[in-house]
Amino acid sequence: MELLPDESVRDSVMLSRLDPATFRRRIPELIDVYLVAMGYPTELAGPRSVLWEEHSRRAGFGCVAAAGSDDVIFGLAYGYRGAPGQWWYSEVLRGVRPAAADQLADFFELTELHIHPARQGRGLGETLLRSLASDRPERRILLSTPEGENRAWRLYRRLGFTDVLRDYRFTGDPRPFGVLGTDLPLAPPPSGGTPAGDRRIAGNRAGKRSGLLASRRDGDPTPGVHEQPRSDTT
Repeated sequence: MELLPDESVRDSVMLSRLDPATFRRRIPELIDVYLVAMGYPTELAGPRSVLWEEHSRRAGFGCVAAAGSDDVIFGLAYGYRGAPGQWWYSEVLRGVRPAAADQLADFFELTELHIHPARQGRGLGETLLRSLASDRPERRILLSTPEGENRAWRLYRRLGFTDVLRDYRFTGDPRPFGVLGTDLPLAPPPSGGTPAGDRRIAGNRAGKRSGLLASRRDGDPTPGVHEQPRSDTT
């Protein structure tokens, strides 16, 4: 594990890639961050845990987590390769015009992105997203996020995400969503800079955490949260 000093923040952050097995082992901690970030009741922990475990078994699964020196997780981003038969893929395919369906031919789905409220506002979100999207083999990255002017939308626009669908209703969720996408790899930060902490990210092997000392990703207008529509059960 290599620790790199970051003078821009007081707190240190460890970024780790969680392999599927480690992700499943730490689901309770990850779900806690999700519930607090979203303001959801604890009763949702069980159903979401089952869903997240199923997601971790999909092809192309990847997760990046942010934790302090005490190994307490306070941020996460995960996703997997989109494919026919998945609920989100089918829902988006239902909404796009036939001419735009090729956007679903080769993409990585950003499924969840959450930062604990106490850690938001320092740029950690962008760092997590860039780390998760780095070295992906897919041609594009797609996501859905509730409509509204907020940190999440400002981040996605800054990273070059454009509209695929707007004011879209996923089956079973009454909220309007935007579906956004951009090509991979992501464009580098302006002027060759890097988001706080986005220098190098170490893999997670044999369930042991490794990573780097970084500043939190929530430092620019960053997203507090991103989630998949709540109706995804497959």
